[in-house]
Amino acid sequence: MVLFLGREQELSRLSRLKRLKKASLVVIKGRRRVGKSTLVQEFAKNKRFISLSGLPPAPGITQQKQRDEFADQLCVQLTLPRVSFSTWSDAFRFLSAQIKNEEIVVLFDEISWMGELDPSFLSSLKTWWDQEASQKLGLVLVLCGSISMWIEKNILHSTGFVGRITLVIHLKPLSLPESVSFLRKKGFSGSIYEILKILSVTGGIPWYLDLIDPKETADKNIYELCFEPASQLIHEFQTIFHDLFERKGELYRKILQLLVDGMKTQKEIRELLHIEEGGMLSDYLKNLVASGFVSEHYQWTLTKGAKGMIGKQKLYRLSDCFLRFQLKYIEPYRHLIERGSYHKAAIGNLPGWDAMMGFQLESLLLTNRDFLFSILGLDPSLVICDNPFVQTPTTRRKGCQIDYLIQTKMNSLILCEFKFSKNELSSSVLQELKEKSAALSTPRGFGKAVALFHISGVSLKVEESPLLYRVIDLRDFL
Repeated sequence: MVLFLGREQELSRLSRLKRLKKASLVVIKGRRRVGKSTLVQEFAKNKRFISLSGLPPAPGITQQKQRDEFADQLCVQLTLPRVSFSTWSDAFRFLSAQIKNEEIVVLFDEISWMGELDPSFLSSLKTWWDQEASQKLGLVLVLCGSISMWIEKNILHSTGFVGRITLVIHLKPLSLPESVSFLRKKGFSGSIYEILKILSVTGGIPWYLDLIDPKETADKNIYELCFEPASQLIHEFQTIFHDLFERKGELYRKILQLLVDGMKTQKEIRELLHIEEGGMLSDYLKNLVASGFVSEHYQWTLTKGAKGMIGKQKLYRLSDCFLRFQLKYIEPYRHLIERGSYHKAAIGNLPGWDAMMGFQLESLLLTNRDFLFSILGLDPSLVICDNPFVQTPTTRRKGCQIDYLIQTKMNSLILCEFKFSKNELSSSVLQELKEKSAALSTPRGFGKAVALFHISGVSLKVEESPLLYRVIDLRDFL
């Protein structure tokens, strides 16, 4: 069973449903392996709990097989004689008969698998909720799934469910502090550098973190999980994409592959993949964002703040740490790994690891913005815009790229630089930061401050430099 940690806010929101003193319809969406089912199980502790899951897509899976699986799971959990349903309406009515006016949680897990083959599934579910389930006092019905775009289209944005959904939870990966606590609770006693190595590959995905052997080093864990011929994660990418994008997975893969080495606009993606103009690419990018694998970042005009986003192109970024690592390091060599012939991944000798770790950890920090605000002592309500920032060169200014730029209501710009190395940072980093700060074209009346994030210590000259507004050792906060 996956170790459970954190999720206090989500559990609190679920617990407050009891105050309504009526049936509640809850939708939980989020990336595969992020812990949606585990969250529901934790919430259902000390309550009656029925968990029903759809069968994953596979040849030979039919509407009837989905209903038969629903029936089998239900009867096993309730110790009832085996039954069979010819329609979903029959299945839901049978379930109603097993529920009294009591405190009970019913989970429909991977609901898109359960209902995608039967066009009557959603209408049957709606009718059942309206006529029967909503009358069961104390019932919390949870619709859960990894295919967020299916849930968005068929439930959250469907007129059939308007006004019926009590609570929506978009479950995100564990935060950085929670992920560190998770590994410590498992018994991992390595340094913060070692932990960040692990998190640079796994992100804050609980299922991946639970696979970590606390008695081994970070390198050993990464090697055994990703590069051993029978490793548990070597086929994870194929599994995710088969489940989510079975019919059009190849184009999704190509889009992600383009984003492995950096952000790109929709126009750049279109041109590199030779896709004609139209709505198709926009839909694909929207689906990748909804699935939690890609994030979209508006560029903005500093003088206009958030208003300066209007008309600006979005930059798309591969924000899922594990997918980036898999595409960069595992997929190109998977056939060699499966044969046991990929020797470049010897423990502690991953090619280009230090550079890759910096890129991975930058992505990790950008998914933990509240954590960054807290470290900087910054009230989030004062932030107008914050994102990686690219200043294109013109005849009047140089180009530059800021790892993470924060613009506040006080006309201040905080330039955040992320540096990750095993060794102490020398004074050479100051010249780089000085040039980057000078290159950023600042509107009149604005102030600039540079914040340096590191995990390896810095020289005294860096620590005392007047150039730096903050020198932040992440080890102090983790």
